[in-house]
Amino acid sequence: MSLLPKAFEEVVDSLNKIAGVGPRTAERYAYYLLKSSPLTSKKLATSLEKLHSEIKVCPKTFTLIDADKEVSQLYSDPGRDKQVVAVVAEPFDVVAIEKTGLFKGTYHVLGGLISPIDGIEPEHLRTKELVARVKEDQVKEIILATNASVEGETTSIYLQNILKELPVKVTRLARGLPIGVDLEYADQITLSRAFEGRQEF
Repeated sequence: MSLLPKAFEEVVDSLNKIAGVGPRTAERYAYYLLKSSPLTSKKLATSLEKLHSEIKVCPKTFTLIDADKEVSQLYSDPGRDKQVVAVVAEPFDVVAIEKTGLFKGTYHVLGGLISPIDGIEPEHLRTKELVARVKEDQVKEIILATNASVEGETTSIYLQNILKELPVKVTRLARGLPIGVDLEYADQITLSRAFEGRQEF
């Protein structure tokens, strides 16, 4: 016999499927929504529906863009240097770098980092697209802006190996970034210095 209404349990079960949200946290979120105005739940439901219908991935940079856009503004902007590309793991890394106001190139989102233990192999990342873009846009510099972690280092080494046959300079962010810290959580000063002090790979 259930001690809670079915509708409440369904919300808890859905929230519990979100990474990092345990059963107790899911219950607290559900109860908060129940106590709040019905309008709050309606707004949340509407925004969740739009998450899939109004967002797509840029075919050039693989950043997240509005569904009615052709490519990312960070790529189409004539003020951005298409011959300098920062390679990052996830879209939120782009946001972190943009907040520094320092980088004027474009981006390439890999879609993750090599991590065999998590089932992520090189073929799961957008590496072929990166190689194609180097040729198409005549890219002069690739900045490996991956996290300072085992997975980030492994991915950087892999990329360096597949890019070494191409006429492109490969650099990496200076190691002022603390080991194990995700790029999106690095402070802007540290990230700015890492860009300024990038080294050739």
